[in-house]
Amino acid sequence: MQRIRGLPARAIDRRQAERMRRPLRVLYVAYPLLRLSDEIAGGAEQVLLTLAQEMSSAGHDVTIAAAEGSTVPGRLLATGAATTRNDDYERRNAEHEAAILDHLVKHEYDIVHDMSGSFWQQIPTLPNRLLSTLHLPPEYYPNGSFPRPPDEVLFNGVSQSQARRFATEVGMHGLRVLTNGVRLESFPYCDSKQDYLLWLGRICEEKAPHLACDVADELGMPLVIAGEVYPFSYHLQYFEEKLRPRLSSKNVRFMTSLTRAQKLELLSHARALLITSLAEETSSLVGMEAMACGTPVIAFRKGALPEVVRDSVTGFIADNHEGMLESVRHIESIAPLVCREHVARHYSSRRMAREYLNLYAEVAKERQTHHAIEWHMELVPQMP
Repeated sequence: MQRIRGLPARAIDRRQAERMRRPLRVLYVAYPLLRLSDEIAGGAEQVLLTLAQEMSSAGHDVTIAAAEGSTVPGRLLATGAATTRNDDYERRNAEHEAAILDHLVKHEYDIVHDMSGSFWQQIPTLPNRLLSTLHLPPEYYPNGSFPRPPDEVLFNGVSQSQARRFATEVGMHGLRVLTNGVRLESFPYCDSKQDYLLWLGRICEEKAPHLACDVADELGMPLVIAGEVYPFSYHLQYFEEKLRPRLSSKNVRFMTSLTRAQKLELLSHARALLITSLAEETSSLVGMEAMACGTPVIAFRKGALPEVVRDSVTGFIADNHEGMLESVRHIESIAPLVCREHVARHYSSRRMAREYLNLYAEVAKERQTHHAIEWHMELVPQMP
């Protein structure tokens, strides 16, 4: 660091070190539509809760901006009521972001961490530099979202395949990758499996649970479909047209509004978790959760799924319907303990939290350098 008008670099470093020794003040921005809780279906929301819990447990000062009634570690900044009305995202998101901006006028944070997918676009009105985690593939963001992202926003992705696609399709090169993680101790290990397949997640066309039904019917094997239909017309249309007709099969059982205990019971005892997504997935939190329970995962070769699931080690990667059928037939070759050890080694929440904490320190240090420069410049007389 260079000297700034006579102030030694080591003096600035000392001031920064003093500030960094205190707990960080972190504001997390959640997706606006639904209440946050351990029982929410969305992977990005679960990542936020897990990361915030790790940060809070480490003594950092955590606030989460989310819908009223959310159950969160740290403090809740309630931004308005959760919505159950169809296609209400635009109104609810505007309400959500307005409440956060009003809060930031009166409260200072070391880090604002956006996991909503859109709040970062408010950066011209923010006093903070902001970290935004991109949980989605590039095609799921509106056209023109990333023309020239402002310097005040630092983005990170959650998988190597996602980073490559942002580089080639959006021109965002060098996207920092911090993979997701789960709290291993929250997922009971079980090596005694029952005779059913499991599909678990958001019910929508791109996740394609109807394909899991087709697999179960062809194999004559029980399948549990467990998930939520979010309040979007096209999700409801998919459910009515593609999934509901298949729920009449004697092989298929449908469960919704799961408690956490029900989710853990299903995950830990399933013969295998099926991931039938047709989207270029950027991660798979449910895959990590299943493997943490010792349950193998069979997934289509989409996006980051081959990064999360080790083919023929913690499950199988299938190229098509026939490949998924064949994978189910060979699922007994996968050792449950190897699945759990894979998650412990690569996808623990503690590892995730350490990596984000290092990134927070980097962002906070840049802000502190900026404030230190501003503070000193106020003491320097203006030149005539």
